[in-house]
Amino acid sequence: MASEAQGAKEGGLEFHPMDQFIVKPLFGGDEIAWYTITNVTLWMALAVAGIIAMMVIGTSRRAIIPSRSQSIGELAYGFIYKMVEDVAGKDAVKFFPYIMTLFLFIVFANFLGLIPMSFTTTSHFAVTITLALLVFVTVTVVGFVKNGTAFLGLFWVSSAPLALRPILAIIEVISYFVRPVSHSIRLAGNVMAGHAVIKVFAGFAALAVVSPLSIVAITAMYGLEVLVAFIQAYVFTILTCVYLKDALHPSH
Repeated sequence: MASEAQGAKEGGLEFHPMDQFIVKPLFGGDEIAWYTITNVTLWMALAVAGIIAMMVIGTSRRAIIPSRSQSIGELAYGFIYKMVEDVAGKDAVKFFPYIMTLFLFIVFANFLGLIPMSFTTTSHFAVTITLALLVFVTVTVVGFVKNGTAFLGLFWVSSAPLALRPILAIIEVISYFVRPVSHSIRLAGNVMAGHAVIKVFAGFAALAVVSPLSIVAITAMYGLEVLVAFIQAYVFTILTCVYLKDALHPSH
């Protein structure tokens, strides 16, 4: 801290790329309770409002010649429906509304986070781990309800040599319970890293010597983040479909 203060006094460059991820109450104060309305609450609500605007209001006046909003809604619907059917099977289509909602929330939250001065809710592990745990619990409950104790066959690799099966079973169990961690860290880590890098380049834009290069780097990173915003939503959703397939068809 002393070196940073000294650097600032000497006219050096000082910026904090992680400050953009700080959770702050919207109406003042320092303490945050479970009922406190924060910047996270606001941008999650805006994501939900965006989904409603596109999927409900935008498609309310359906026509043979679709409007732009109807075309986007139909494209998203068909894209996720085909993903669920292809990856998890036709018997997983009953879970399509949940998976569709999951995808839309993540993709809207990611794209809203690209707006200058906004807050990216999916950069917080508290948000992504909640989404991942909901998937984990849903998949586990579905697996036991549909298959009973046969769901445990997911951890028994019958195609492996008998001597290796107990060892592989332990590995499979550990891998299964690590799923929510990897599922959530993959999303939050990629989103947070990209935004932090953009903030670092933005800090260097204040220096006249490297300002043109910094602007080019920001533009390139922003374009990459637009791609990452969609890809990470897609990856989270397709992994959900894979986990659901394991629950519906646990046998190796």
